[in-house]
Amino acid sequence: MKAVFLDAKTLGDDVDFSPIESVTGGLERYERTAPDDVLERIRGFDTVLVNKVVLGREHFEACPELKTIAVVATGLNNIDQAAARDHGIKVMNVTNYGRSTVAQHTMALMLALATRLLDYDRDVRSGLWGKSDMFCLMDHPIMELEGRTLGIVGYGDLGEGVAERAAAFGMRVLLGARPGQEAGEVDGYSRIPLDELLPQVDVLSLHCLLTDETRDLIGARELKMMKPDALLINTSRGGLVNEQALADALRAGEIGGAAFDVLTEEPPRNGNPLLADDIPNLIITPHSAWASREARQRIVGITAANLNSVL
Repeated sequence: MKAVFLDAKTLGDDVDFSPIESVTGGLERYERTAPDDVLERIRGFDTVLVNKVVLGREHFEACPELKTIAVVATGLNNIDQAAARDHGIKVMNVTNYGRSTVAQHTMALMLALATRLLDYDRDVRSGLWGKSDMFCLMDHPIMELEGRTLGIVGYGDLGEGVAERAAAFGMRVLLGARPGQEAGEVDGYSRIPLDELLPQVDVLSLHCLLTDETRDLIGARELKMMKPDALLINTSRGGLVNEQALADALRAGEIGGAAFDVLTEEPPRNGNPLLADDIPNLIITPHSAWASREARQRIVGITAANLNSVL
């Protein structure tokens, strides 16, 4: 096996690649690879590892020796899978590596919104507490999570991890059926149609992949169905929520708050409706929910096991 990793920098500088190196007999690594350099760098390799680098039909046609693509992430949007099948190339990805860190980040966002943590921090730093005529500030409403209803759309490994942690906070958990998904009961939780779920939830957390069916899953119509103090969390994929509709709903007070770890364009070099500075109770983190060192090292180990399975 002759392997090359085209964007190793995406896993950081503090991970140990020796599990992959031992399986492949060595690994050529590039920190980043520009689109124009992809073809040159994969020539002669039977195994290519990528995170976000795009591989398509033109690459497969020019490199008949290519047999395996290992995506060191869950999403496969950057690979032309139909073209890979046409050329007999096996495409593998990594799942079940980020349960702890993504669920932890999701709960951190939920708690920050519910307690208005960032608002109160800003008030203290701006001197408002020092000017208060009372011992405390109570300018921002605080939501207790105990007894509240959490709706989860996407009950895979990550959604399950969030449900477990939410239960520890005393929350009631309901699952939302994605388009084409049947309602029913899963692990003791009721899975109900989205239109039935939205009016009930105090917090909605998204954990599903972005597909044609889930794009703009939450738009203006759906936001209007939610409670005016409901919170929306997205640590899954940009594009699941219509960003302009969310910005408008937050400004209008149609929902209570939102926290996102993902946007439709990453990084958001061309601006984004959610990056305006006049949107209340909105938190944006830079796609960092997955990025604990433990999770990134787990990705390396799972990738090595995947590659070993094709030897």
